Amino acid sequence: MLTYLDFEKPLAELEGKIEELRHLGDSAEIDIASEVEKLQAKLDKTLKTTYANLTPWQKVLVARHPDRPRCMDYINRLIEDFTPLAGDRQFGEDAAIIGGMGRFHGRSVMVIGQERGRDTASRVKHNFGMPRPEGYRKAQRLMKMADRFNLPILTLVDTPGAFPGIDAEARGQAEAIASSVDVCLSIRVPLITIVIGEGGSGGAIALATADSVLMMEHAVYSVISPEGCASILWGTAEQSKEAAEVMKITAQDLKKMGIIDGIVNEPLGGAHRDHAAAIEAAGNELWDQLVPLLRLPGEDRRLRRRHKFMDMGRQEVGRVGSKSAA
Repeated sequence: MLTYLDFEKPLAELEGKIEELRHLGDSAEIDIASEVEKLQAKLDKTLKTTYANLTPWQKVLVARHPDRPRCMDYINRLIEDFTPLAGDRQFGEDAAIIGGMGRFHGRSVMVIGQERGRDTASRVKHNFGMPRPEGYRKAQRLMKMADRFNLPILTLVDTPGAFPGIDAEARGQAEAIASSVDVCLSIRVPLITIVIGEGGSGGAIALATADSVLMMEHAVYSVISPEGCASILWGTAEQSKEAAEVMKITAQDLKKMGIIDGIVNEPLGGAHRDHAAAIEAAGNELWDQLVPLLRLPGEDRRLRRRHKFMDMGRQEVGRVGSKSAA
């Protein structure tokens, strides 16, 4: 049963009426096709209007939707013969990060992603998609392995952020994230990232320092959560809506600023309404991004990737200031 967000109440009412009519038609053998067709047209129009005008905060809610496809949903649909690999060879296994080899469009690849889980048990198992240092060190190990065997790397980002617990800090959380970014900038094989839900802080960029960074249409990507930002700026998380507005965390805002390279359109009403269509669209865009990268020499890819991130936020200083000073 689909979970409805607060702003989706009109959609819930329409879908409820459609379901009632269909049930009535089945039980009473009455032809209600025309009425259902009218309601379906109204539902589609309402869906289109609602999702075309989402506020940044509403996009945060959609990105966190409990029915949204997760990392393993993408892997199961896009990657053939996926073979998971575990452990960082230093401390242990971290189920928040899934990694392994498989075939994407017939091409051998390494896939690394953050898994949030879907029900209570799986969320606890995967620590709600918040990796510890061993998770990032596992990702580093797999990226280096992929580089050694010339395997393109696909990363799937969906995390509220790195785990902030004392045990994670004691094992070097900050160093693990920084080292992951360094590995991303050092490897020579193609590296493509897609933010499939929530991309939170350094916990996301540790896997997203890529040749090409994509986002699903209703995903978000930010240095801190809107709640965290509101707590710092206004002293209360109640200002989360305002924080989401000023932070520019949507795919559309980030594309305009040149932080990401592309946006993958989601099915009408969001990825949570049609997993298959959303994942197929993501897979097609990933492949389109991968093909031209495969043609580049490895060292060119590495240098291009480094320059891309080093140039972010850089501003050219004009000569106006010096003239004024003169």
